[in-house]
Amino acid sequence: MATYKGIQGFTIQNLSADPSNPIEGQVWYNSTSNVWKVEEATAVGAWATGNNMNTARESLAGVGTQTAALAAGGFITAVSGATEEYDGATWTSSNSLNTARSAPTGAGTQTAGLVFGGYDGGSPGALTATEEYDGNSWATNPGSLTTGRFGLGGCGIQTAALAFGGADSPTFLTATEEYNGATWATSNGLNTARRVQGTGTQTAGLAIAGQVPGSPAYTGVTEEYDGISWTNSNSLNTTRNALAGAGTQTAGLAFGGRPSPTTNVGATEEYDGISWTSSPVSMNTARRNLAGDGTQTAALGFGGDPGSPPFLTGATEEWTGAGAAVTKTITVS
Repeated sequence: MATYKGIQGFTIQNLSADPSNPIEGQVWYNSTSNVWKVEEATAVGAWATGNNMNTARESLAGVGTQTAALAAGGFITAVSGATEEYDGATWTSSNSLNTARSAPTGAGTQTAGLVFGGYDGGSPGALTATEEYDGNSWATNPGSLTTGRFGLGGCGIQTAALAFGGADSPTFLTATEEYNGATWATSNGLNTARRVQGTGTQTAGLAIAGQVPGSPAYTGVTEEYDGISWTNSNSLNTTRNALAGAGTQTAGLAFGGRPSPTTNVGATEEYDGISWTSSPVSMNTARRNLAGDGTQTAALGFGGDPGSPPFLTGATEEWTGAGAAVTKTITVS
């Protein structure tokens, strides 16, 4: 008689705790919880609700990963410098930005973050100020953006970031700048001037959708940056602005946003470096002006405006993309 070991080449393990790095298809028995488990790949992505932020707000910057995120700035009843860190379960308040602002963008990680641009509530109010985060507090860098703006896209790391697009009321911008950890240098601009969402790296950036002049003021235009110039790619399936993004130039994620002045969506789309594919699953809370970070298979969405009173939310959602490994309990009867 054939045995499982003979067919598969290994035995089912009896473990007191789940393995730290199980492989797809691995089966084991957890003797502590007395259940059988298997490591599977998800067929369809899904959003799961996490714990709320301490400060509900919109138009904030988000950087980092799903289990180590950083939220900074935003708008409450006025511009804010509030900063919070997420550990994969809860948000903890940290030291505020030196310059309170709404609609900034960011780059980097939870312990080496970067926030730049934004709106300070004045007139014209478009900021050039750049701040660096060390995991505890913010320091203002003397190397400010060449072009002050808000609603801009950003990506990269603290020592190699990219800023692009945005607005300097009432003008929509194409301006692109590269940061080396000390100063900003001007590069070739976007093909489409707009307030925009960004993700990726300094030499492989992705500019996603956004707000453009005129009516309708929404676009699904996607552009890729190669470290020198921008190239148009295929547009989002759901045209919108005020959305969030995560991932890389060849494995991007777009979610949330506003396709019309009176409508918010939780629509989620995945980018493969060529085109966008709509997920059948939307965010649990449709919203605009939210923040996002992480990867295509493990992203985080937080904050924003759900379009109904009190028009601010601290709702947090975690995305597990299709193909991601998940541990499931085997039920038998």
